[in-house]
Amino acid sequence: MVLEQQLLPYFQWLLYGGNGELGALPKFALVFLGLVMAALVVGYAIAAARHGLLRGGDVTYHTIVDGLREIVDTSPRRIWALARLAIKESLRRRVGVALGVYFLILLFANWCLSTNHQDPARLYLSFVLTATTYLVIGVAVLLSAFSLPGDFKTKTIYTVVTKPVRAGEIILGRIIGFAIVMTVLLALMSVASYVFVVRSLNHSHDVEVDSLEKIVDASGNVTGRSGRTTASAGHFHEFRLDAEGFATTSTVNGHTHEVEAVGDNSFRISGPNGFIRARVPQYGKLRFIDRSGAAKDRGISVGNEWTYRSFIDGNTPATAIWTFDDVGPHVREDYLPLALIVRVFRTHKGVVGRPIQGELRVRNPDTGATSDPFPFDAMDQQVDEYNINRELTTNNGQPIDLYDDLVTKDGRLEVLVKCLERGQYFGFAQADCYIRMPDGSPAASYAKVCVSIWVQAVIVIAVGVTISTVVSGPVALLFAAGFIILGLWRQDFVDIATGKSYGGGPAESVYRILTQANVMVRLEEGVLTTLLVGFDRFFAKPIMWAVAQFLPDFSAFSTVGYAAEGYNVPWDRVFQDVTTCLAYVVGLALIGYFLLRTREVAR
Repeated sequence: MVLEQQLLPYFQWLLYGGNGELGALPKFALVFLGLVMAALVVGYAIAAARHGLLRGGDVTYHTIVDGLREIVDTSPRRIWALARLAIKESLRRRVGVALGVYFLILLFANWCLSTNHQDPARLYLSFVLTATTYLVIGVAVLLSAFSLPGDFKTKTIYTVVTKPVRAGEIILGRIIGFAIVMTVLLALMSVASYVFVVRSLNHSHDVEVDSLEKIVDASGNVTGRSGRTTASAGHFHEFRLDAEGFATTSTVNGHTHEVEAVGDNSFRISGPNGFIRARVPQYGKLRFIDRSGAAKDRGISVGNEWTYRSFIDGNTPATAIWTFDDVGPHVREDYLPLALIVRVFRTHKGVVGRPIQGELRVRNPDTGATSDPFPFDAMDQQVDEYNINRELTTNNGQPIDLYDDLVTKDGRLEVLVKCLERGQYFGFAQADCYIRMPDGSPAASYAKVCVSIWVQAVIVIAVGVTISTVVSGPVALLFAAGFIILGLWRQDFVDIATGKSYGGGPAESVYRILTQANVMVRLEEGVLTTLLVGFDRFFAKPIMWAVAQFLPDFSAFSTVGYAAEGYNVPWDRVFQDVTTCLAYVVGLALIGYFLLRTREVAR
């Protein structure tokens, strides 16, 4: 699973941050303070231009005081009444049509999706959750962007402002009302999509009686039977029944079945197991040893533009080493459950279809005691699971105990992985090797993914309602859409603002596009180059950096990958997303309040 940034514990993320960054709460305070100061300067400038310097200061002061007083006197009862009006307005606008469209998508989805896939659960979950995200956010944009402008156009806003309500209550009422509508809509879509995925992936097999063969040991005793199932959903499974008549089939397309003999040629086969999972990984720290035996923080580059993984070359001392903490029998008493994801890079094809060979060892970080190697066949980007037995042997054949001899007293253990074939490479990131903790609930993890979709929708609603206080519906729609697009590409936006991207700032990039100049080549020295670089450095990039501080990272909010890859969504991630959502709602509601007060109708 791809984890570009390490997930911090919630309170560390909230208060202290990581990687040299501020915590979320101090960062919010600084951004909020900067926004307040900018609003005071702009507000005073506008008031001074209209009323003069002294009168402008007095107007600004009374606006702030009156606004704070109204915020303190905000009534939850009035907010709820306005939220109910927003819900009724949504129903009048046929928001239920979106639900019908979604059910129509699910109705015909099986025409385009196939269970005869290497990982059908990933295919189905990605599809339904992505469709849910786009549809919910699209409805949120349309509802929020056209709500207040429509009321201004039809004059129905006057029936609201003539009542004893405040501008802030109107903003919060709209946000809460639309959020409730989105919650109900998302809940119905989520339940329908989960049922759709489970029913679509469910299938059954029978035992192919003609394939049954007896399993005989060296003494000639029959210890069981082997065979295979009939084909269903484009695949079949092989199995080996033990002496009691039980077996777990081979893993095909990411799932297994349980087989039980209930007679000589009569069997009971369970439904698929392992299609939808919620793996709970325990990650370690990754470092490398290069081909010369020197310690490195990263492996070598094979030329990929995406630098998430670095590589080790085969048939050399190059090794990827993970150090795990808190390892012990509490994980598993009789073995250590590991999972490994290998990115294979081939410099030659070799035998087509044959995996690349590698080996895995476990080592004591203090004593250096190392187990015998565990050979494995690496397929590209698949999750391979290994159970390291407790009873092991060293290189010279001496018996050792995994937990007593290889795990240190403070619970540390090293896992070493090498590529054995010359001219081939294994690529790893820190999250590519982990200890498999007991799985979580797939349904609960699915619900957490839906919470991340809900968070994105609520932020979009807050943006749409806020901007619609001062512009028309189409303009508010374009602004909200632009806000989402910039949020999806926020990291690229920040890289340009901080000078980390190739090609310079906006002005320099436009010049390179017009002249077809290579982004890796420095521009020729001259007056034009000086002007372009100076404009970007002192004007464009600072503005972009300031704008980036207000943008939500929509690409980071999405947890669809967790469900599709079969991993449990951590609660720390859920709490972080909900806290961020609350911060945006509070900040945008305050901005919307003061923007709405500039309208004559709200005074």
